[in-house]
Amino acid sequence: MKTLGFVGLILVLLTTGCASVPSVNDTCSTAIMKKLGTCIEDAEAVKLPTHLELLELPPAENMPIVAVYGFLDKTGQRKSKDGIASFSTAVTQGGESFLIDALKTAGNGEWFRVVERTSLDSLVRERQIVRSAREDFANQEGNEDSPTGIQPLLFAGILLDGGIVGYDTNIESGGRGARYLGIGASNQYRRDVVTVSLRGISTLTGEILLNVQTTKTILSTGGGYDVFRFVDMDTKLVEIEDGVATNEGVTKATRSAIELAVLELIYQGDERGFWKINWPITESKIKEEVSDFLDENEIVLVTEEKTNEE
Repeated sequence: MKTLGFVGLILVLLTTGCASVPSVNDTCSTAIMKKLGTCIEDAEAVKLPTHLELLELPPAENMPIVAVYGFLDKTGQRKSKDGIASFSTAVTQGGESFLIDALKTAGNGEWFRVVERTSLDSLVRERQIVRSAREDFANQEGNEDSPTGIQPLLFAGILLDGGIVGYDTNIESGGRGARYLGIGASNQYRRDVVTVSLRGISTLTGEILLNVQTTKTILSTGGGYDVFRFVDMDTKLVEIEDGVATNEGVTKATRSAIELAVLELIYQGDERGFWKINWPITESKIKEEVSDFLDENEIVLVTEEKTNEE
């Protein structure tokens, strides 16, 4: 009887354990796969909490023109693999793409006017082609009045620069487990941290006007169970092992840190008077501004209740 019960337990463990071993044939179309299996997921638009916060930011009163030449990985770290010299970098090399996306997301596209600088050579060559084509068309008979020029490029008042300056691995790790009569379970976790630096530079003077740094933790977790036990009068060995690990994406974490850096840069620029956030006028906002005005001018507001008490 004990043997049958133990075999039943093993079958349950095997059935639930299949959820941690995905297959390319898995699909979410059946109810059983929604509960047990790992589905092949479709492509999706990534909207992190920092992305939504940028999107809901009130627009600027005047949209500043900014330029991004690059946002490099300054950590120099490679992916860690035991006994293998990996040439893959630990963090993304496309930081400028995330930075430009964050700038265009801020205020639903009503905060920054971003000019193209990462592919400036290609842009200049294409403008030369347009100018040459217009000149050739104007030189043809009957097209003398056609325009030959092209609009000038916008110049940026602020240059945004910086990079990924830190990637610290295994800053915190731990776990727990238990085992009884050959049946055990355990789980563990690890935290990494990515650090991003962003600064705003005046193109007229070269002075650094704004500077912020943000960090984002990267969590990795894992867990599983195993069975190591003799059955049938200790003549047969049953050994089962199953587990699953979940790692937070380094690229998503880096993107979130960059978006937070843009958000903090906007707040810092508003505090220092380089631009102004067009906050919506609410009752609490009016009370806050009135209170600040009274404090700055040392004005005491006498209400009707205070007059009656006197």
